[in-house]
Amino acid sequence: MVPSSPEAQTMKKPPKNTNFVTSTLNSVRIHFSSHPRFWLFIAFLWIQALIIFIARTPPPCFPDRTADVSATVPARYVAPPSNDDDAASNATLPETAPAPPYTDECPSGRIYAYDLPSMYNKDLVLTNCTDLDPWNWECGIITNHGYGRAATELRRILPEDLYKSWYHTNQYTLEIIFHHRILKHKCRTLQPESATAFYIPFYAGLAVGKHLWMNDTAKRDKHCKMMLRWVKNQPYWMKSNGSDHFMTIGRITWDFRRLTDPGKSWGSSFLNMPSMNKVSRFIVEKYPGDEMDVSVPYPTGFHPKTRDNLIEWQNFVRDYKRSSLFSFVGENRNWAENDLRRILMNYCYKEAGACRAVDCAVSECPTNSSVVLSALLESEFCLQPKGDSFTRKEVFDCIVAGSVPVFFWKTDYEQYEWFLPGEPESYSVFIDHEEVRNGKTSVKQVLMGYSKEEIRKKREKVIETIPRITYGKPNAGIRSFKDAFDIALDGVLERIKEEKEWADFLR
Repeated sequence: MVPSSPEAQTMKKPPKNTNFVTSTLNSVRIHFSSHPRFWLFIAFLWIQALIIFIARTPPPCFPDRTADVSATVPARYVAPPSNDDDAASNATLPETAPAPPYTDECPSGRIYAYDLPSMYNKDLVLTNCTDLDPWNWECGIITNHGYGRAATELRRILPEDLYKSWYHTNQYTLEIIFHHRILKHKCRTLQPESATAFYIPFYAGLAVGKHLWMNDTAKRDKHCKMMLRWVKNQPYWMKSNGSDHFMTIGRITWDFRRLTDPGKSWGSSFLNMPSMNKVSRFIVEKYPGDEMDVSVPYPTGFHPKTRDNLIEWQNFVRDYKRSSLFSFVGENRNWAENDLRRILMNYCYKEAGACRAVDCAVSECPTNSSVVLSALLESEFCLQPKGDSFTRKEVFDCIVAGSVPVFFWKTDYEQYEWFLPGEPESYSVFIDHEEVRNGKTSVKQVLMGYSKEEIRKKREKVIETIPRITYGKPNAGIRSFKDAFDIALDGVLERIKEEKEWADFLR
């Protein structure tokens, strides 16, 4: 039998593919004719999904934040207000090409510092009072970029060159220190289109602080409202509604949360203004219910320039021979009878053999740093009752001196999460304030209950924490160790970066 040709064999095979396509089309036609509304509904949903997919597809270089905008903020270098003569040497040359927002050197992004009109920062500073003054809280704020005059009197109690890291630093100077450090930061950009975060150098603490004790709420809000009107007109605020903006506030959060209740007239309403809802702010005491508040340490007088200066100080406080069990530093301003500060001050005087008492109402605490530092260096523990608010600057003076803090309220542990150890018992002692007030607990007996080894371990944790709560004074902008400023800035930049990436992902 002669085999047939390939063409004949092909023609004899059943056309399976053609039948399959035909049967499928027939099936679809039957279903469509039987349920026309159902298929129209499915088609409608499919078209909507396609439109959403096309509209929300992220740009190819994820995340892309380098697109130009039609209007830009003037990119000028502006030095922070200073009475120094080195402004010219600090000038920065304008950048010529847009820098990438993320690099190995700046993994969390770049910062653009707004050039605010001087009425919102420079003009608020008291320039004719350059050193601390117990009768004027504004004195010494601007001196030496906020660090203050050198505390040369410490030569009498500190060996060799350790005193050179100490200054007369005003506790309200945080806004000036942060402004100066950001203008010198390696990740600062002069081109707003290259920035991933925007710094607002508004000295809110100075603007509001000047009017806190006056019965004029309008004056307390005036600069805050004017500044917000200015920044809301900037194109980069409009792009994010302020969610990638941040600032520094040198006073506690409660000075900026005035309520509408006529009986609650203290402070400004700045942080209750709707425009501030998305702005991150470094603040010395936060409101625990507001995640945009980031509590940062009060500035102490210790500002080492190098890592070697820091290590030398840590070794010094570690080896210091302490002669007192505990100390208490406070300022008796007619405290109420049941105020724990009054109770502890009186108790400390009675226990003079175990306690070093310093009353800054009668001592030269602001202008003579040795008064406070000597007491803290001599003490194993330092008592830290609540001040006029939940926190007090003396907590950080205590830690820098290598003394173990003693807290009396649990709320003390709700602040400064980025800076203090996560295990309170590792670096501090807690004694309930009510038991002390009622006489049920003796502070001295509690502290005497700790062995030398237990105290040594707590002190070691305290000393380990010193860099995290210190604001260094970098030489020529060179960072030699990670300090409180670096931790705060890195944390906020990373948070802004993550929020932007999440927003891009949802597009």
